[in-house]
Amino acid sequence: MRLAIVACFVALLLAACATSPEKPEGQYDLSAREHLYKVTNWSFDGRMALTGKKDSWSANIAWKHSPESDQIKLSGPLGQGATLIELSGSHVVVNRGGGDVQQSGNPEVFVSQQLGLFVPIQALRYWVVGLPQPDVKNIPVENGFSQMQWLVQYLQMQAVKDDAMPRKMSVGNGQVKLKLFIDEWILNSENAR
Repeated sequence: MRLAIVACFVALLLAACATSPEKPEGQYDLSAREHLYKVTNWSFDGRMALTGKKDSWSANIAWKHSPESDQIKLSGPLGQGATLIELSGSHVVVNRGGGDVQQSGNPEVFVSQQLGLFVPIQALRYWVVGLPQPDVKNIPVENGFSQMQWLVQYLQMQAVKDDAMPRKMSVGNGQVKLKLFIDEWILNSENAR
């Protein structure tokens, strides 16, 4: 009898600990995102995978955006091999640690040389938030848009304050594919709704 009670108790505990499958938190809707252009500060932590025809690599990513600059930290497991990319307007600084600091006035070309694959870093500032780069033509597609011959798709969204922000996204152009998995967003702005 005791064994049966203990078995029932363990079964109830296991059932209580079981998790239900993760539900998507909203769908991507470009028309409902215009207000995010006014968000002055945001940051996220996550993981990324970059794949080209011959190369591929993955890293942890921490991105902090302010009106003055974007700071992107890429690192391996436990922070190994950390690289800090800082964008200010059309100026970029790449710091690999240990005094290895390089800079350029051409962010797109320079960052692509550093990564070994072309990444549209200027547009990516907007794409990670779920927005097209302003003043550049875009074509809406299911779960995203196409811009500058890149297909940007938002595969899963997550609730952050009153917004649905990207959790999983994919950016590709036939030559390069970037997958981004965002674990945590922080939105700080007086202009956010």
